[in-house]
Amino acid sequence: MTGESQAIVWKKQNLRELPKFRDGTSYLYLEHSTLEQDGRSIQAFHPEGMVTIPCASLGVLLLGPGTSVSHSAMKALSDTGCSVLWVGEQGVRLYASGLGESRKSERLMRQARLWASPRSRERVVRQMYTMRFPEGLPGNLTLQQIRGREGARVRDLYARYSQAHGVKWQERKYNRGNWDAASPINKAISSGTACLYGLAHAAILSCGYSPALGFVHTGKQLSFVYDVADLYKMEVVMPVAFQEAARGGDEIDRRVRLALRDHMKQLRLLERMANDLLTLLDDRHDDDPEDDDVGELWDPEGNVQGGINHDRDDP
Repeated sequence: MTGESQAIVWKKQNLRELPKFRDGTSYLYLEHSTLEQDGRSIQAFHPEGMVTIPCASLGVLLLGPGTSVSHSAMKALSDTGCSVLWVGEQGVRLYASGLGESRKSERLMRQARLWASPRSRERVVRQMYTMRFPEGLPGNLTLQQIRGREGARVRDLYARYSQAHGVKWQERKYNRGNWDAASPINKAISSGTACLYGLAHAAILSCGYSPALGFVHTGKQLSFVYDVADLYKMEVVMPVAFQEAARGGDEIDRRVRLALRDHMKQLRLLERMANDLLTLLDDRHDDDPEDDDVGELWDPEGNVQGGINHDRDDP
């Protein structure tokens, strides 16, 4: 790292200076590495050597299996606004997260407002269903009619993938308590779907939204994760699941995870999810406000300025 780039590791960054999660080079995945602070840089030690982490220009750091990170390295990552996610291999599962990309709550509050109003919630639900139909949906359909068309679309796609890969398809059926009893194709779909949930969860957190406030799904801590994953499930997971089921053999769930890892990476699905989220919730793609903004104080007559002494306002 140059002296100039080292310097910005140690000051609280203006979020406008930092790359966004949706940017093409804004995330880095590491596995089987140890992260240490060294002087004014973050270094990753791997059995094959050491690399310097450009955390000051990094949006998201994905820590895969076999990684460990020191306290001082975590502080430096936090100071630069870099999100840290503990994930499965190649990010296909999400286990825990640090700070998200946004340090403001504006996106979360907007999501909550859209979710709380039946009218705006239905608008988002219709938009999410429309995203699944490339040919679009008539605007006069009821939600029940839309759900019916979605069921027909899914059934048709299962039949197409079955025919294309020569894999017999009967029904989506699995038992969490008896994994071995599931058919190979159902195991493949379950394994792939779990990977997609991890990626959707990472995108939601990094954009500053809540995974619990789902629009189509409701009542679960990951309702919004299920919403977002459903936008891509048939397009992304099914081809890989049927392909691996057609190959036969053992460890189909592991083979699906590895194949899907490469497929999602090739599709740059993380960036696509982030952009779709911002568009879906009608959010501005602008940069976050200044990091030193102290925020406002809520008042029923309208928010008032925060960070000042209001004692003189008392008549």
